[in-house]
Amino acid sequence: MSISIVIVEDEKNYNNALKKVINYQDDMKVVAQFFNGSEAIENLIEISPDVVMMDIQLQDMLGIEIIDKLRKEMPETQFIMCTSFDDDEKIFNSLKAGATGYLIKGESMDKILASIRDVYNGGAPMSSSIARKVLNHFERKNSVVKDIDELTDREKEVLNLLSEGLLYKEIGDKIFISIDTVKKHVGNIYRKLHVNNKVEAINKFNHFKN
Repeated sequence: MSISIVIVEDEKNYNNALKKVINYQDDMKVVAQFFNGSEAIENLIEISPDVVMMDIQLQDMLGIEIIDKLRKEMPETQFIMCTSFDDDEKIFNSLKAGATGYLIKGESMDKILASIRDVYNGGAPMSSSIARKVLNHFERKNSVVKDIDELTDREKEVLNLLSEGLLYKEIGDKIFISIDTVKKHVGNIYRKLHVNNKVEAINKFNHFKN
């Protein structure tokens, strides 16, 4: 039984090139092509393919939005992002939405075909540059977690209120401590998180939460 594949890609030449190469294989077949997101959303659930090759930046919407909307209704379908974008935000938003693979356009067709087989068999194929970014992200995350763990409960509380945009006086009034005590906590937070200002501290805290 061949692997059923849908291609969602608004660049027609690339879409058709993928279809041609995939259909040349004995173990896979393109069952539909879509050139915009709205058509994909309307039809994907009914088709229910094994694998969807999904472009991130479609003309009418983000491929990430499509996965986010359909993932729960298509639990057996695997989504591979196939895109020219390799920035961290798009990578992690794709993975959070439910993509199980992430390939950069320009990969060889052999790599793409191998990735389809891999994801169909339970793997999570990624271009090497993407895999490196994912590893780096979790290394940074582990480092941030260690720093946050150094904070006392009160310091975490102050940092959380800082991240919500409260001023020192407002923080003090909310948790019944003086401004000087708030400042002391903030100083400890900066030292333990290895940052120099409020913006850096909040960014690190947000990275920890995400």
